[in-house]
Amino acid sequence: MATEAEKIFEKCGAILKGHFLLTSGLHSPIYWEKFQVLQFPHYTQKLCQMISNHFKNQGVEVVAGPTTGGIILAFEVARELGVRSIFAERTSEKERDFTRGFTLKPGERVLVVDDVLTTGKSINEVMAALKKKGATIIGIGVLVDRSEEEMGFGVPLFSCHRSVTKTYSPSDCPLCAEKMPLLKPGSSPQSEVK
Repeated sequence: MATEAEKIFEKCGAILKGHFLLTSGLHSPIYWEKFQVLQFPHYTQKLCQMISNHFKNQGVEVVAGPTTGGIILAFEVARELGVRSIFAERTSEKERDFTRGFTLKPGERVLVVDDVLTTGKSINEVMAALKKKGATIIGIGVLVDRSEEEMGFGVPLFSCHRSVTKTYSPSDCPLCAEKMPLLKPGSSPQSEVK
């Protein structure tokens, strides 16, 4: 039985099937194109409300997310909770930081949000930036958790939808072995990877 979140993704045509190169470098037969959902404020609000309802009694003072989809989610979850939102931008290949004058007080209680969880890289980078500022991370909220293994972030994780989706390293990818075209979705026009 489909969850409400999965129904929203399906209604928006956001669950793509094929052979995809993920940001992590892994390959997958499924791609969750969150921006097909995030273009609709009423669907974004419904999903963010699931996250805010889950954490509403946790004393959240700030909601933080990574660029780009996390900006929208952090803003909407923060709006729902009546707190402020900030976002962490990439400053190097392995790090993010809160630029643009964003500040955090030591011990400030922060909820981290992101769109689709696969490897946890973006969330770990945001958490590292928060720890440098002395913030207290109280939890993580994501739209879709597609990870194959539990991440072990050390704080509670809530997902609007859980969908374990197999990923492959390029050297072990059965889709590559079948010679299926490898597509790179995302911010640039979707194109076949050569």
